[in-house]
Amino acid sequence: MRRLVVTDVPRPDPAKVRRLEGYGTATVHEALGRTGSLGPDLRPIQQGMAVAGRAVTALCWPGDNLMIHAAVEQCGEGDVLVVAMAGPSTWGVFGDLFATALQHRGARAVVCDAAVRDTATLREMGFGAWSRHVSVQGSVKATAGNVNLPVVISGQVVEAGDVVVADDDGVVVVPRGRVDEALLGCEAREAKEAATRAAFLEGQLGLDRYGLRAVLADLGVSYRRWDELDRDAVRSDG
Repeated sequence: MRRLVVTDVPRPDPAKVRRLEGYGTATVHEALGRTGSLGPDLRPIQQGMAVAGRAVTALCWPGDNLMIHAAVEQCGEGDVLVVAMAGPSTWGVFGDLFATALQHRGARAVVCDAAVRDTATLREMGFGAWSRHVSVQGSVKATAGNVNLPVVISGQVVEAGDVVVADDDGVVVVPRGRVDEALLGCEAREAKEAATRAAFLEGQLGLDRYGLRAVLADLGVSYRRWDELDRDAVRSDG
């Protein structure tokens, strides 16, 4: 592991970051070709909060939060701190004191591939947190890692300067070189979903709108009236 703190990471266009936040994780994920998700196990400690911001990354050893202290200094307005671990960790490496320091610097949230604690206070502060675990177990400050080098969470590479989008559904990372692509994809997807929603409100079925009747037929799915059903045969199939 390289022991290095990288400073002065380029900042993405704040207006584009705000637009990504408005679209939300599900739309961004689809716009990126269903890539960028940090997986279903990183869950929010709060509900109803959506954030997007520049990633500041920290790689720590399990049970050790030394490099989070180093990463706080590198965080600024609108940033999201992304904490990865060198191995599985259930220790509570992040709490309300870190959040206080980060809020002072304008950072908005933490994404932690370990555990957070002080969750009630974090909610009261309005500081967003997405984590793999919640745990009272404290940590030490003894082992060097790195800050603002690429990290991996749930098989997804996160680089400093990427855009992190997080809400009730989870966390998605937009590589900094794909922000414009993601925005175009989000715009197109929202227009498509608006048309589909209008059709559903008028009574159209997904079976017809998506051409799924042919798919069912190709898979051998047939229709029978209830009074035509051979119930003994159905029970034996089950």
